[in-house]
Amino acid sequence: MNSPFPTASLTKACDTDVSSNLCLANAQLVLADQVITGSVTIEQGIICDISEGDHIPAGALDCAGDLVIAGLVELHTDNVERHIEPRPAVDWPHLPALIAHDAELASTGITTVFDALRVGSIHSGKARYSDYARKLANELLAARAAGFFKISHFLHLRAEICSETLLEELAAFRPEDRVGIVSLMDHTPGQRQFRDLTVLKTYVGKKRGLNDAEFDAHVANLLDLQDRFGAKHETGAVTEAMRLGAVLASHDDTTADHVGTSAGNGVGFAEFPTTREAAAACRTHGIAVMMGAPNLIRGGSHSGNVAAEELAKAGLLDIVSSDYVPSALLLSAFRLADIWDDLPRAIATVTTNPAKAVRLQDRGALKTGLRGDVLRVRKIGQTPLLRGVWSQGNKVA
Repeated sequence: MNSPFPTASLTKACDTDVSSNLCLANAQLVLADQVITGSVTIEQGIICDISEGDHIPAGALDCAGDLVIAGLVELHTDNVERHIEPRPAVDWPHLPALIAHDAELASTGITTVFDALRVGSIHSGKARYSDYARKLANELLAARAAGFFKISHFLHLRAEICSETLLEELAAFRPEDRVGIVSLMDHTPGQRQFRDLTVLKTYVGKKRGLNDAEFDAHVANLLDLQDRFGAKHETGAVTEAMRLGAVLASHDDTTADHVGTSAGNGVGFAEFPTTREAAAACRTHGIAVMMGAPNLIRGGSHSGNVAAEELAKAGLLDIVSSDYVPSALLLSAFRLADIWDDLPRAIATVTTNPAKAVRLQDRGALKTGLRGDVLRVRKIGQTPLLRGVWSQGNKVA
């Protein structure tokens, strides 16, 4: 399948009003394998010309030597959930939250986002959580159709294997819902991200305020859910991803066996493998490796897992996600440029590579015929200063 989004009415719809004409000149253009001085011209939302040289055509914007790169493609962000629930149990009005989320991402250079929504709920215990994804997806898609967003939005369904209602919630989605990714999230205590139960206790304690007895009951409930539903939910989620035309992702693979299972399921990319062993196994199976920008910026994982920088230096890092800090995505690319001494390769981890992973062929690079999603960036020391963001040739930040 050439695209995970086969419904004509959605794939042909514009995410924003299309610009008539834009030319960014006298810029350092970051192309696939080189940086050149030149100009990029966008007409009707599409890149129509890339020319080398410092000539500034009439009406063009003089970038004064700033970098121009493709718009960032974000595959996994918790940011929309942060806006609709800014504090535990605080439900913020959804339309203002979605508009604010969209504007925040645009301000950080993200021009395509796969909004991560949890599917699969637990209705018992103090740490219970309820179904929200279908309703929020309806609101998000309606806002997009009404032209309220600055950037391009798709859906990323985070399929919680260790839950009660995963398959029922997945069944509520349709192929026309712009579901681009289904990720297999197995948060069973004692493995993957939560091999160390003290890490899980700290996380749940902060989020849900559980005492020791409540935490023990929560762990016991999750283990029981895994025993009753784990295999069924994993198999069912893989089937549902195929029905929706979505790319399948794994999450927190830790061992080579985990990766082998992911490969057997048809996983296209691995979100946040927790060990170098798992990342190396992904390379063996042809699975792209995605790591979190905060891990890279902070110099390590907050959960004690493998450092993104270690994987980068080992040649085992393909894609970067902002995860829980939208502004970290652009910064991480420039951090990788310093590590690799290769700016085009680094920029590809936040543009070309994520677009390829989700089968989006119309964006992710400065190339004629692709969408006019571009950024103007000036480097201040080791920090990128974003000076302009255009989505389909329209300035959005």
